[in-house]
Order: sequence, then C-alpha cells, then structure tokens
Amino acid sequence: MIKLFESWRKKGSRPAIEAPSGDNIPKHVAIIMDGNGRWARKLGLPRIVGHRNGMKAVKRATIAADELGISVLTLYAFSTENWKRPKDEVDFLMSLPQEFLAIELEELIEKNVQVRMMGHPNELPDHTVAAMEEAIERTKNNTGLILNFALNYGSHREITECVKEIAVRVQNGSIKPEDITQDMIGSGLLTGDLPDPDLLIRTGGELRLSNFMLWQTAYSELWFTDLYWPEFGREQLFAAVAEYQRRTRRYGGLS
Repeated sequence: MIKLFESWRKKGSRPAIEAPSGDNIPKHVAIIMDGNGRWARKLGLPRIVGHRNGMKAVKRATIAADELGISVLTLYAFSTENWKRPKDEVDFLMSLPQEFLAIELEELIEKNVQVRMMGHPNELPDHTVAAMEEAIERTKNNTGLILNFALNYGSHREITECVKEIAVRVQNGSIKPEDITQDMIGSGLLTGDLPDPDLLIRTGGELRLSNFMLWQTAYSELWFTDLYWPEFGREQLFAAVAEYQRRTRRYGGLS
C-alpha cells in the first residue's frame, strides 16, 4: 500500500519540462489547494501571506489549464469545515475572491473563461457572494475554460441535500423508489451539468480527499505532490497531466 501511495505522489523537485502530448487531455481537473499556511510558516511569514500567494498559483494553474485545452478546472477554495479556523483567518479568506476577481476578472473575460461557483452561498459574507456573482454574470456567455470555485463546499452536505430532494419527490409521488438511478443522483449534485473529474490533484503532501467531490471522483486519477500550493505552477500541472496520460483507466474492467 505504501508503494501504491508513493506511485501516486510526485515530488515537486522533478516537474515536467515539456508540455504533455495533446492527446488524451483530461476534460475536468480538480485541485485541492493545500499548504498555504505551511508554506508561509516555512518562510517565517504570517499565514495570510501564504493565502495571498496562493492566489498567484490560482492564476498560474488557470493559464496552464487553458493552454492545455482542459475544459473544466475546479478549485477547492473553502470547505464547509474551514469555518473552524480562527476568525481573522476566515475573514481574510472570505476577502480573497473579491481581491482576486478585482485584479483578474478582465483578463478572464478576455481569455473567454467562464467563472462558476459551487457550494452554499447563504453562509458566505455579502461581499464574497457579490464578487462571485459579478464574475459569474459577466462571464456566463463565455465558451472557453470553466473555472469552477468550490466555496463553502462539502461533499457530505452536497450528497445529503441531493438525497433529501429525491426523497421529497418519492414522497409526493412524482417518482418511485425504483426510479432512482446513479444518473439521477449525479445530476442532482452541484456538478450536475459538468463531467466528473478525470484527474484530481492535491498539493501539500497530504493523501486524502478531505470531503471533496466524493461521488464525482469515484474513478478519478489521483496525483499528489509535496509542494505547497503557493509553489504550484505550469510545470506541476503539466507533470500531473503527463502522468495521467501514462495511466490506463479501466473503470473496474480489464481493458
């Protein structure tokens, strides 16, 4: 098992130098952006400096994903569990979407990027929601890369709410229990109109999913790196995609 995990983990000290082949590019890449605080602590800096530098990594990853022809890039920006962090850190994190979009939105529009958000906006500050809603509205007709921010997102809650909605439909007689299918559940999730992730990347050296897209990543290829998120860039995304291209996805079959 340890060897298996090590085969998934790719050290940041050996990034891909060249772009991966144009064949078999993953349509949907999801990233757990981990390690901002630890990166800052390593340098003797406040944690918020790590989060601000993480914004720069978001831009690098977005540019690289667009360059590769990836259709959807989903970034785990803030989980339903992250509210447990100190209030000053949470407040700073809630300011980052506004700060990031104020700087980058015009370029995202120019690059034909469509901004989306999945999560539970009712619990977010008004200024955070307003920044996201403006970006979503101004990019809704764009046809290029979908940049999907998972903000106040948790997979357990997502699945629970989907099941509740289906239960209501059974209760009111619009469907029968035997009508429930995997496709029905999948379409009722927050990613219902998106393909499931082909590739899941996690930075920061941890080897877990942390309540992120548990249903959708059932057959995603996993790629882990010890690099902290502020260190992540074009070469690391290229390395992850190149590794993805070397794998054979069998979906439980033999070929």
